[in-house]
Amino acid sequence: MSDAKPAPHGWLVLDKPRGLGSTQAVSAVKRVLRQGGYAKTKVGHGGTLDPLAEGVLPIALGETTKLAGRMLDSDKIYLFSIQFGEETDTLDTEGKVVERTDRRPPMAAIAAVLGHFTGEIEQLPPAYSAVKVDGKRAYDRARAGEEVEMRTRAVTIHSLRFHGQREDEELRSAFATTAGRSDPYDPQAPLELADSVTLVAHVSKGTYIRSLARDIARALGTLGHVTYLRRIKAGPFREEQAISLDKLEEIAKGAPIENLLLPLEAGLDDIPALQLDPDSAQAVRQGRVLSELPNTDGLHLATLHDVPVALMELSGGTAKVVRGFNLPDVAE
Repeated sequence: MSDAKPAPHGWLVLDKPRGLGSTQAVSAVKRVLRQGGYAKTKVGHGGTLDPLAEGVLPIALGETTKLAGRMLDSDKIYLFSIQFGEETDTLDTEGKVVERTDRRPPMAAIAAVLGHFTGEIEQLPPAYSAVKVDGKRAYDRARAGEEVEMRTRAVTIHSLRFHGQREDEELRSAFATTAGRSDPYDPQAPLELADSVTLVAHVSKGTYIRSLARDIARALGTLGHVTYLRRIKAGPFREEQAISLDKLEEIAKGAPIENLLLPLEAGLDDIPALQLDPDSAQAVRQGRVLSELPNTDGLHLATLHDVPVALMELSGGTAKVVRGFNLPDVAE
């Protein structure tokens, strides 16, 4: 199809709605590109988001798919709500209730316990998760009625706080002052009890928010499950940059994708640039090593006329190609 528009390269940051799977989102992007008259384009996502979750889902197009693995390894920020009193087998609203309790934690107790879940922690993934157990997805085993034995994993919770304007420190100090205080689970205790709470968590890759919610509830002497989950940041991408499915559909109707597309380098905002001249860019494209460079050691984005050429690892003034990009040079 010679009259097709060139395949695009860059990021579409989708505001994934609840009920849509990450793979379905990728299929939707492929469809709108096809209907919009674009040449066949490689498409991938930068981090699975459960169908019941919503929010930031980076979609990589063309050469940018070479960075999808880096996005999987990046930190994420989630907004989530825990409903206290019931634990479900899936740890969210999709599953069946497996245990109940009348206990509701005081808000002060919630504030006090959050610090115990920050830093590096050991976490047991949900049985209903994509973790592979003996070569098979855990959720497939769980849905088949098998008893799934999960293994703990180390994850990092960079920060965990209340969503909104609540004064965390005041609550923590109230809970820390135990002298003369009655049982916090006594219905007559003069403390604010919570049926639910909404938190914001900045976490490392591999963190399960549903497990975090379960463990917070249990640490508070109660039970809980996630009723709302929204990813508000994935790597460098924020919810303010995300587009709706309706906006995505405009591409299929002829709207220029350039208005919605973020450049490849938007996913590398923490990596310094290495400016190349045409001769060195040609060498890099051939996979050759560059020597006697004054730049600091570490990963760099090599560019020619601001067009990404390759990710390169510098050490002692020598740069080796880690990942090359086949993007058109604006000067050509």
